[in-house]
Amino acid sequence: MSAMLHSPGGRPPYPRKVGAVIITMGNRPDDLRALLDSVARQDGDPIEVVVVGNGAPVGDVPEGVRTVELPENLGIPGGRNAGIEAFGAHGKDVDVLLFLDDDGSLPNTDTAELCRQAFAADPKLGIISFRIADPDTGLTQRRHVPRLRASDPMRSSRVTTFLGGANAVRTEVFAEVGGLPDEFFYAHEETDLAWRALDAGWLIDYRSDMVLHHPTTPPSRHAVYHRMVARNRVWLARRNLPVPLVPVYVGVWLLLTLARRPSVPALKAWFGGFKEGWTAPCGPRRPMKWRTVWRLTRLGRPPVI
Repeated sequence: MSAMLHSPGGRPPYPRKVGAVIITMGNRPDDLRALLDSVARQDGDPIEVVVVGNGAPVGDVPEGVRTVELPENLGIPGGRNAGIEAFGAHGKDVDVLLFLDDDGSLPNTDTAELCRQAFAADPKLGIISFRIADPDTGLTQRRHVPRLRASDPMRSSRVTTFLGGANAVRTEVFAEVGGLPDEFFYAHEETDLAWRALDAGWLIDYRSDMVLHHPTTPPSRHAVYHRMVARNRVWLARRNLPVPLVPVYVGVWLLLTLARRPSVPALKAWFGGFKEGWTAPCGPRRPMKWRTVWRLTRLGRPPVI
């Protein structure tokens, strides 16, 4: 593992080196450059950056920024895992990794330093979820607040999941529980990692003062959205939940989906993904402990919704 001070329990209390992983499809060069500039302006020690071209050439980047060009699109988790590995096995060459969407930017220069301070203050803190705000309006969508009580995005809190394109992860988490699930390709890969991290005893915080500017866009703009959301919900349950909770979790989400009255094409795609979730292999099954179920419940989000 990287050189760092360790707590008596073997976990690092103070992060010394911060890196950043950015995934790009090569179609937003101006946005990518703006993001890289915002990372370079961060206070404190310079941040080492790896840009992963997910099945596309990265293009021109500033001197000092490393690039990884994948021959095919491996999906969001696969691309991010390639970025993690670029920092050494499980990202061990750095203590904290920032994961940032290529069309976002950090409006404040103290975000990385706030991350260092937060991880230093709590050796059990494994993941920080940033607040996403529209650059023009400053507003944060409810879906970008990773908890059920999402009406006040300015309230920081302990949470049970995090936002994939606006977060910081202690690399010790990856070393202990593994990376993101490649099989998911898109949707819910963050919750899969979050549940495994919580089961291992790590904590996750949502911090409203750590901001990523990102334009407001609907997730349904992706053609695969409805199918993969449904498939990965089932996979999430199959991989991580105790057997009695699997049908409860999947059933609740089925009812919620129907209650939202999606269009006929969307519903057809959703049920196709739902079927695929039960029939296609989803990777290793590691059911969480019942005490983790109770922890999630006490945090306000039992793993049935």
